[in-house]
Amino acid sequence: MPEHGGPPWGDGPPPWTGPGGFRPGAGRRFRRGVLVAFLLVVVLVALLARLVTWLLGGNPPAPGVTVVASALVLIALVLVARWLWRNGRSVGMLMDAAGRVAGGEYDTRVGEVPARQLRDLAGAFDAMTERLASDERRRRELLADVAHELRTPLQAIRGSIEGMLDGLYPSDADHLRPVLDRTELMAHLLDDLRTLSMAEAGVLELHRETMDPRAVAQAAATAFDTAASERGVRLEVDAAPGTPATIEADPVRVQEILTNLLANAIRYTPRDGSVTVHVDAAPGGAAFTVADTGPGIPPERLPTVFDRFVTSADAGGTGLGLAIAKRLTEAHGGTIAANSPPGGGTSVRFEIPG
Repeated sequence: MPEHGGPPWGDGPPPWTGPGGFRPGAGRRFRRGVLVAFLLVVVLVALLARLVTWLLGGNPPAPGVTVVASALVLIALVLVARWLWRNGRSVGMLMDAAGRVAGGEYDTRVGEVPARQLRDLAGAFDAMTERLASDERRRRELLADVAHELRTPLQAIRGSIEGMLDGLYPSDADHLRPVLDRTELMAHLLDDLRTLSMAEAGVLELHRETMDPRAVAQAAATAFDTAASERGVRLEVDAAPGTPATIEADPVRVQEILTNLLANAIRYTPRDGSVTVHVDAAPGGAAFTVADTGPGIPPERLPTVFDRFVTSADAGGTGLGLAIAKRLTEAHGGTIAANSPPGGGTSVRFEIPG
């Protein structure tokens, strides 16, 4: 298990920390309750056996002893019956809820059950069904998003090929190149969706090794030198004093985060603008900030910039870059945040513990 507090992607499924889960010692408290009920039954049986012995022996005890013994038997009966009723009803509620969930009703909730010993189990069950419902919603949304995003390039490819087959225009390089570009866009979209789905499912493997954060930032920026020059955008890398020389992280995934952020920043930055990659120290690791001098992000859109398929109508792209950056950062146990002041410009900072 990783030492950080984030989801341990790459090391098995993420731990369950949802609301209403088992508190420490919940199973022990339940076993203690069963033991107490068992002891009460033993005491009850012993008292009944003693009373029967007295009666059969023809030497009844004193009236006071009989009253006390009868009272103890009655109390034990009430306590055992109450415990059995509360636990039986609680187990019945859990069984009914489990049956509904098995039938696909993920909005099922048990709520509070009578037995205190089973309330932790009911809370964990409700948290589990809430997670199942959330996963089902995300699955439906993802399928709808994929269908929407793939429909446009598929229609364009189909139209181009039909036009060539019908003789409307020749099948030369000028007409085949757009078809190839659209297939590459679809392949890139599918790769992004695969990375995103693996990260959200908690099965994305991280290959941690000792890496130089400044070298990774420089390599990511170098890959965009040509794209930045063609758009007339200055691209710089700045390492602050005190930046750690090495951290333990997956350099490929960290560079992928920077690649998505840089692609987004260069896309939105106008000619003669600038994009800067800052590298500095963070608590227990390193921090990377990609800042641009573009128009910025409207305040109402800022809370959703890391959602899937969020992009402006005039920018292009798949709208998955920031979502992938967020998931990869969280896979390292880090944090990411976007800031866009009223005067324009956007900066996205993510911290990688190392």
